[in-house]
Amino acid sequence: MSMIYGVGIDIIEVKRIKEAVSCFGERFLSRVFTEGEVAYCQVKANKYQSLAARFCAKEAVIKALRMSGLSLNEIEVVSSKDRVPEIRLKGKSKEKFEKLFLGPIHLSLSHTKDHALAQVVIET
Repeated sequence: MSMIYGVGIDIIEVKRIKEAVSCFGERFLSRVFTEGEVAYCQVKANKYQSLAARFCAKEAVIKALRMSGLSLNEIEVVSSKDRVPEIRLKGKSKEKFEKLFLGPIHLSLSHTKDHALAQVVIET
């Protein structure tokens, strides 16, 4: 029987991500997002909404894992073959997750013109 290990939620104003990209450009993008995430968002009609939703997903994962010090760019949002957003962990984030012997990570993303939101549930 699986149980819930942790729940995380995060919300952000889309303009904060747009301003960070405008001010810091590639340096910000590479510190926070993977190349795959940036490529995926660049072709979207409003790339900043998609980037903001992914930023929230990373923060929600950290909250659900109850861990600080994880690198945001080691937490990646990918689309499954059914176009459902999923979390893929890399590097030290993946190692820490595997040591906890946790189950699946469930992710929900949403955004409006001005806000993005993500919720994560991690099973044991």
